Amino acid sequence: MTTSQVGKVSRRSFIKTAGISAGLAPTILRAGAAPSDRIRMGMIGVGGMGMDRLRGFLAHDDVEIVAICDVDQAHIDRAVAEVNQKRGTKSQTFKDFRKLLELNEIDAVAVVTPDHWHAIPLVQACRAGKDVFVEKPLSYSIEEGRAMVEAAAEHQRVTQMGNHIHNDLPNYRRVVEIVKSGKLGRITRVNCWKTSSTRGRGNPPNQSPPAGLDWDMWLGPAPAHAYNPLRCHGTFRHFWDYSGGTFIDFWCHITDVAFWALDLTAPKSVSTTGGRFFLDDATETPDTLEATLEFPNLNFVFTFHPDPLPGFDHMGGIGCVFQGTEATLVTNYEKHEIYVKGAKVEDFERPDPFIPDSPGHLREFLDAIKSRNLETTCRVAYGHNVTKSGHLANIAFRTGDRIYWDDTTERIIENENANRLLGRVFRKPWSL
Repeated sequence: MTTSQVGKVSRRSFIKTAGISAGLAPTILRAGAAPSDRIRMGMIGVGGMGMDRLRGFLAHDDVEIVAICDVDQAHIDRAVAEVNQKRGTKSQTFKDFRKLLELNEIDAVAVVTPDHWHAIPLVQACRAGKDVFVEKPLSYSIEEGRAMVEAAAEHQRVTQMGNHIHNDLPNYRRVVEIVKSGKLGRITRVNCWKTSSTRGRGNPPNQSPPAGLDWDMWLGPAPAHAYNPLRCHGTFRHFWDYSGGTFIDFWCHITDVAFWALDLTAPKSVSTTGGRFFLDDATETPDTLEATLEFPNLNFVFTFHPDPLPGFDHMGGIGCVFQGTEATLVTNYEKHEIYVKGAKVEDFERPDPFIPDSPGHLREFLDAIKSRNLETTCRVAYGHNVTKSGHLANIAFRTGDRIYWDDTTERIIENENANRLLGRVFRKPWSL
């Protein structure tokens, strides 16, 4: 893939133009002053999704993968081989991300780790003067998300959260244009859905970790626990110690279009019902949830169930419905449909496109590194705004309470039991 010219400014040109006298933050100079247009990246986490991101970055000719970090030696070996095959170079390797961040030649890192390992590497990378691409969901908790936002702002780092559908498929742009145009009328209800798996994952016993895996480092800030294969690669999200289930994993992907189209911030209240009705295995998170979020003049429902939302089964396992006073729009990742009085309308008048095309989710991040554009479409501030409502839905489920939210203080009103789930005490020696 050739380098996009959208917003392309070399680091050398930026510094020459801006000048040190302009009050530029020292961290920008340290990480943004490379003498060429090459972007030298470090990969923190190269498991399944990490390898996808590695290949995505390698598709851009101006990216060099100079360092790779993972707690599993098998992941490291596979990633090193991929870089060598594609570029004929050998990356430096680490099992401790802190050593990777000490490399002055690194301009940016990609944090593609389990959810409970998103915040600490991102915050430390910002302090080290590195720009950061971080996977979704943005954070393990609301408090960690806030720390990530503040670190990026304080150190003036370029960031991007990995909800790639925002920029890699044009459908969301067209949906947002229709909603914002007012042609659906006033939106009174949004209903998102995601199907959950009913396949059990078994009940394997605790056991010794496989050779090459540093289990203690994998756990990091999470509570100490004996190794169990279900708690590690591929299925970790189904344990509260590390994430919030498939529900929070896909929350950002599909609610993104609603938050974008309606400029949503945070709900006033949240209530969630659900449970484990279909699964009988050793995991913890629910297989069924229905979260109702009260926004000003809007009812927002997220349905997580083994079956698609009734009436829209043909849209597949994930989607979002905007119910307006004039028409209803339903969308999934790739296509959308419009209904008036219950009937599908093929020739519904759409507005002329007014949201610019994207150069691509990764490309936008790379171009922003060169131009020092801190306002990427999915920067951590945007990611935190979207993600925290999903966290609130999980908190409402775990406490069994309808919770009331003060977004100014980012605290739950008069419910200290629920407030304890906004963050957690890290296992020593880890901290933010």
